[in-house]
Amino acid sequence: MNKLLKSLLFFATSLLAAEAGTAGAAQDTLETTPTKYVEANGIKFSYRALGPSSGTPLILLQHFIGTMDSWDPAVVNALAKTRPVIVFNNRGVGATDGVVADSIAQMTTDAYAFITALGYKKVDLLGFSMGGFIAQEMAAQHPELANKMILAGTTHQGGGNNLMKVLGEAFSRANAPDPRDYLFFSQSDAGKKAAGEFLARVYARQDGRDPESGKAIADAHGKALIVWTSTPDPEFNTLKAIKQPVLVVTGSNDTMLPTAGSIELYQHLSNAQLVLYPDSGHGSIFQYHDSFVNTANFFLNH
Repeated sequence: MNKLLKSLLFFATSLLAAEAGTAGAAQDTLETTPTKYVEANGIKFSYRALGPSSGTPLILLQHFIGTMDSWDPAVVNALAKTRPVIVFNNRGVGATDGVVADSIAQMTTDAYAFITALGYKKVDLLGFSMGGFIAQEMAAQHPELANKMILAGTTHQGGGNNLMKVLGEAFSRANAPDPRDYLFFSQSDAGKKAAGEFLARVYARQDGRDPESGKAIADAHGKALIVWTSTPDPEFNTLKAIKQPVLVVTGSNDTMLPTAGSIELYQHLSNAQLVLYPDSGHGSIFQYHDSFVNTANFFLNH
């Protein structure tokens, strides 16, 4: 065997071994990745970083009383296969210290401080529910930072909410395992099945889970959510300031932040796309997680 053939054979064998090692390497997941901390504005923020180290980071902004462990691993882990994904707890929530903010303005200020403390100059945003309010404010106030934005299960300022009504209904049910099976999903057979699968996934992490949110967090978040969705913005000034590409995603019957609000949000953004999932509610991105991830990746990549 001549030297050239030996070299080619060695190169091919090495390449195959490297590929096999890469394929066999375990990827960090939302269920296993360690919690990290960074300080900004006197707050010690808790966060988890997943995915590759290069590329535009996708920052996830969470819902009312939600922690890092409230995210669906089926969504987070799949998104992190091709891009850096950061989940975090804002002020006073989960393992982040400080007094919980009771306004969307303060939550936005804190989220901006957290992102810039990580050294990021340009990020994509995924805002779910109340996190969508923060994403809108961030994109309008800091266009140099916000690149693209996904708004899921959310509405615009003044878009209204049914928070107290639906929460009352969810907690009034006897022997309900978790209110999210009612709040996030339709009550059809398919919706109930998706709810059970979702709850199994979000409770999969055993070690280092965030503490559950209590009354103080619920009261502060409730005030922020109700005030923001009840304060009219008749000229849609915040939405007019958003020039970035936006993907709006909602369920066919969102009972918490009405579907009509998401459609109106889409209509008043200058560069938006809209996805409506059938037989679904507030958590449509979790019920249709595979479809959502595919759509989100296509939107963020093009």
